[in-house]
Amino acid sequence: MRVLEKTAGTSPSQKFSRANRPPKLPVMAALALLPIAAFLASLALGRFGIPLPQLVKIIIYKILGLAQTWPDTLDKVLFNVRIPRILCGLMVGAALSTSGAAYQGVFKNPMVSPDILGASAGAGFGAAFAILNNFSSLGIQLTAFFFGLLAVAFTYFLSSAMSRGLNAVLILVLTGMVVQSLFSAFTSIIKYEADPNNKLPEITFWLMGGLTSTTQKEVMMMIIPFAIGMIPLFLLRWKINILSFGEEEAKGLGVDTGKMRIIIIISSTLLTSASIAISGMIGWVGLIIPHLTRLIVGPNYKTLLPASALMGATFLLLVDDVARTVFVTEIPLGILTAVLGAPFFLYLLFQGRSSWE
Repeated sequence: MRVLEKTAGTSPSQKFSRANRPPKLPVMAALALLPIAAFLASLALGRFGIPLPQLVKIIIYKILGLAQTWPDTLDKVLFNVRIPRILCGLMVGAALSTSGAAYQGVFKNPMVSPDILGASAGAGFGAAFAILNNFSSLGIQLTAFFFGLLAVAFTYFLSSAMSRGLNAVLILVLTGMVVQSLFSAFTSIIKYEADPNNKLPEITFWLMGGLTSTTQKEVMMMIIPFAIGMIPLFLLRWKINILSFGEEEAKGLGVDTGKMRIIIIISSTLLTSASIAISGMIGWVGLIIPHLTRLIVGPNYKTLLPASALMGATFLLLVDDVARTVFVTEIPLGILTAVLGAPFFLYLLFQGRSSWE
């Protein structure tokens, strides 16, 4: 397996200097405003449209604790359906893009995505197994989350037993591909055995991804793993710069590469598994958003990681707006992200090569 390393021939000090060129403050400020603008636009959009002046009035009245002057139906749509869905969309988009950026730095490969170690395949199998056995909605989410973590743990311990002084990163990636294929095969077996008139459509629809059934309960479930995964990555993001230089350079700068890799993998896996448990299988976000962000702010992970989170949250929220407003029947998010992500990624491959040089 060929690992794409565009920094060959450059000394660690040169790479470190290049990676730490900060973007201009207006760029980061603009990126910070994107999720806010997308949030406000998403509140107004939908089959039950809410005019912007009325939306502003509702928000002000809620903040000030004033008496409700709008219909109960509008209140329920906004606070019980739309806002929980928007919040989950923001968190899932931020989680997938952040974990994708972290994985790309750890594995020194711009082609890496959050499912490289089998988290997506494991979570998909867990959800399919839970649906087949008539688990509740909460049971499906918890089972998907557990098997996502289990798949990555199995990948890591299996690769640790196999590497024994060899290229640990390469063995880890190859083992992840094997585990991913294994859990995908298990999922196919469940789909083959499922009732074609009942369970099979439910499993298939879940695997395509979406935020259709999101409620306040899903928001609360997502917050805890989201915080646990994000905080270590943000606190240690400067060390991802060093890890991306290579094993020998990182050790020479005093970084415990093994320990640091474990922390980043665990944090990224928490984010990925929690996202899949809530929204199903949504691909491409963790692959294309870090690329696009790198073109805008550069390769410095001190700014790349938060910028990826902001852009990922905005991207997924806008795609979800398209899914629930443009078409007569809501389109699963996994389909839309693939339709948008594949050609856009090809464009980035042609236009963004300089960001890895």
